[in-house]
Amino acid sequence: QVQLVESGGGLVQAGGSLRLSCVASGRTFSNYAMGWFRQTLGKDREFVGAIGWSGGTTYYADSVKGRFTISRDNAKNTVYLQMNSLKPEDTAVYTCAAAKAPWREKLRSSLWGETDFGSWGQGTQVTVSS
Repeated sequence: QVQLVESGGGLVQAGGSLRLSCVASGRTFSNYAMGWFRQTLGKDREFVGAIGWSGGTTYYADSVKGRFTISRDNAKNTVYLQMNSLKPEDTAVYTCAAAKAPWREKLRSSLWGETDFGSWGQGTQVTVSS
């Protein structure tokens, strides 16, 4: 079982930027793809993006493509979500997740889903004011 701890959430004005971090512990971080999801009250959890185990491939939801960037530092067991040009509709609790199986890659972003991930962080609130 892997433990995940997010940080970096907060309040930002529309058009601003935030960087979320997620530190993992409990297993070999570099073997597993990592994902970011978000959820607002009353809505289903939404896939934001993911990064392959090697860091060479990234995947994004259409709603964040071109504004958000996922990266990872395997030496620090950390995955990042850089969010630029934030919009009020980006307001949500953001949660990082670790893939269930190692060395997982996908052909395209739309193939990633919650069932690919087996460990979840506690979430961090991001609020974007208009």
